[in-house]
Amino acid sequence: MQLEEFNAMTAADAGDAVRPCVDIDSWVSGVVAGRPYAGLTDLLGNADALARAWSPAEVEQALADHPRIGERHAGSGTSAQMSGSEQAGVDPHDADVQRRLAAGNAAYEERFDRIYLVRAAGRSAEEILALLEERLTHDPDTELAVTTEQLREIALLRLEGLLS
Repeated sequence: MQLEEFNAMTAADAGDAVRPCVDIDSWVSGVVAGRPYAGLTDLLGNADALARAWSPAEVEQALADHPRIGERHAGSGTSAQMSGSEQAGVDPHDADVQRRLAAGNAAYEERFDRIYLVRAAGRSAEEILALLEERLTHDPDTELAVTTEQLREIALLRLEGLLS
């Protein structure tokens, strides 16, 4: 989809178009309300500012829509396609990587009571695993800040990919 098309959509259709980037109502409505955008830079600037205002509750809500690293969304929707593409560096047929990710995901969820979220796009499975191990050493407040930043990066990358 091109930016001009996004600018011309109804509010409901524009919201539906960007929601797969991150399922946070305030962000979706803010991105939609900012239309029309003069260019992609304006759109991404507004989206970034909106993301920096997310509350911890909004971040937790958005995590409910993300698959665990090493898993893929079922189905063929936009969010599933985005997730599959982002996790291209994780080979689903590499049993050792899958075992290590499953163990790391379980340890992370036990420690922080949420899924491990990382911007997987452009990262290898080994990089993702190393980040997971490092983040397991964080205190809960530090880890929430890191998770929020990773979610912001994912949302912006998805939005840019959607509209460029």
